[in-house]
Amino acid sequence: MSKDKDKSLIKNTISYRIIKNHNYSGNSEDLNLKFDALVSPDNNYVSILQSLDAIGIKKFPIPYVLSNCHNSLGAVGGTNNEDDHMYGIDNAKKYGGIFIPPYKAILHQFMREEMAGCGKMILGSDSHTRYGALGTMGFGEGGGEIVKQVLGQTYEIKMPKIIAIKLTGKPKKGIGPMDLALTIIGKAKENNILKNNILEFIGDGIKSLSMDFRMGTDVMTTESGALSSIWKTDEKTREYLELHGREDEYKKLEIEEKAYYDGFIEINLYELESMMALPFHPSNVVSIKEFNKNPRKYLEKVQKDIDEIKEDNEFKLIDKLDENGFKIDQALISGCAGGIFENISQARDILKGFTIRANSPPLGIHPASQPVFQDMVKTGVASDLMDSGVTIRPTICGPCFGVTDVPSTNQISIRHVIRNFRGREGNKLSSGQIVGTILMDARSIAATIRNNGYIIAATDLDVEYEEINQSYNINYYKEQVLNCYRKENFEVNIRKGPNITDWPEIPELKNNLILKVIGNYKEVTTDDLSPSADAVTFRSNPLKLAEFTMINKDKNFVEKSKKIKDDENLKNILKEISEKYNINKNDIGINGVLVGNNVGDGSSREQAASSQKILGIDTNIAGTFATKRYRSNLINWGILPIISKEFNILEEGDVLFIENVYNIIENSEDDFEVKIINKGNSIISNLGSMTEDEKEILKSGCLINYNRRKYAKI
Repeated sequence: MSKDKDKSLIKNTISYRIIKNHNYSGNSEDLNLKFDALVSPDNNYVSILQSLDAIGIKKFPIPYVLSNCHNSLGAVGGTNNEDDHMYGIDNAKKYGGIFIPPYKAILHQFMREEMAGCGKMILGSDSHTRYGALGTMGFGEGGGEIVKQVLGQTYEIKMPKIIAIKLTGKPKKGIGPMDLALTIIGKAKENNILKNNILEFIGDGIKSLSMDFRMGTDVMTTESGALSSIWKTDEKTREYLELHGREDEYKKLEIEEKAYYDGFIEINLYELESMMALPFHPSNVVSIKEFNKNPRKYLEKVQKDIDEIKEDNEFKLIDKLDENGFKIDQALISGCAGGIFENISQARDILKGFTIRANSPPLGIHPASQPVFQDMVKTGVASDLMDSGVTIRPTICGPCFGVTDVPSTNQISIRHVIRNFRGREGNKLSSGQIVGTILMDARSIAATIRNNGYIIAATDLDVEYEEINQSYNINYYKEQVLNCYRKENFEVNIRKGPNITDWPEIPELKNNLILKVIGNYKEVTTDDLSPSADAVTFRSNPLKLAEFTMINKDKNFVEKSKKIKDDENLKNILKEISEKYNINKNDIGINGVLVGNNVGDGSSREQAASSQKILGIDTNIAGTFATKRYRSNLINWGILPIISKEFNILEEGDVLFIENVYNIIENSEDDFEVKIINKGNSIISNLGSMTEDEKEILKSGCLINYNRRKYAKI
């Protein structure tokens, strides 16, 4: 790595070389990227296909995988989920897609097993689209970016910074990928240098890590705020691809003798501790060792967050603490992060000879794919786990976002999953239900279960971990996954269940805006804006889904938003502004605005933006937007992404006025005034850098409108 600060040496990084091969702008700073493949889960592919239908889809020009791992259970939402699956399979047949039936594989595991390869780039409409350990740069974005790729458009972005994560040494026994991931996430919280940047994993320590360890760490880089990730490849990478029948996808990826990085983090793997992330964010990290020294200290900190949610709640974390330690109620090892073979097999090693009794905290495991489950059966891992009282569950993403395995009110669940936001487990905060999830590695979860539910680090146990040569059935998906790529059949009649409704007509953005503040919130996550659990069954019905917006954060949010259009006071203000500024009334819009400190942390779900649009919210004003993908979702749904350091002076009910919006958009990097009508003052704001296409999308009202016009002209 270069120490002479020669920025031109960034060209020697792995990231730069891959990006260069996928950039069509001819400019190394303003990127126009095209991807090698696309992937979407069933909780958002319907809305993407609906958007493409509204624009006028022709075919899928590159491999597009439609996975059915999120909304798999017909029990949640009745037949809605299966109707969505029928809609997906018919679109795959008609336009040349790849359709994974329910329970076969979690989308990210399928992409690892069958699609990722060295030097590739894959775009997914799931925030945890990460295949860096296999030499593929994965980007998780909203559905609008998938739409653009299908239409032959590009992913436009400024060249991100590249941050080196140098790994040295070798981890101790009992340390797993979640321990490394949470360590990185903790460091990201400290210095914020990873946000919207690319992580490049280098260093001799990588050779000591199995591919499962690398992949389990890599998928969690999303929670660091990073845009994407890439790892140097080696013989273990080649062996993994060979095992999966794709050795020809292997290339050796490594930095040149000297390379420049915009930031640098070095981690000695031997110094890693068993980690945990307390509710309600993956960045609330502490080592299990430190937690057990003084659990009351850490629990009191989380209790403050709980008390903010519901002042009269009965969820007292301290009640779970006794002379033996902190006792949990439920445990799960699941999904794209936890349900990997090595995690499961080493959890088996810890639990050998132990039985989980009926009155003890239960442990459930969801394998990441059926081939992983097959390997568990072949090697005896599944049988051993069942002997210990572990229940093996279907291959679904359910526990990760509250569609299955919802704990009882006031319970604590420890999970090797990807996220632990409040309300994500499926409980309904609006109904007074509340639970908490602690993120932990599969090994420490198994150790805690063996310790009768009292939290303990896997490194505290003396366990012999069996080395198992993994196998893979390369024929498994050949007949069980529908691959219609380049075999489109335009005669297919697409079935559309009653819950699948078209996008409503979205009006153009008005050139002048009167905005009423719905609320000013400290933190707003995508789980707040478009909740998980039962709400996801309505993601194919935009109008019904919008009714859930912010329900766990502000019960009255939807009602307040709907009343804006009929607000007589706002109509009078419109008349006054029209006369004062000599503006035609028809050129002034009356809409809502959501205000917050840090807005959009979490998922790539575009519904966090589209539901706001349906409710008449044309603007977000934030101290900062948590991720690039949320800001892109706002733009693609015609919502102004305004940044202002003075956001905190805005209060619920304030009436704002923005004049000459089109000019503001055209000069997006210039500061402008947002007038506070009822207070007689203003705040200085900014839209930030935008591409020409993004400017036109905003003015058009949404990406659908923009593309309808574009292709009508063609």
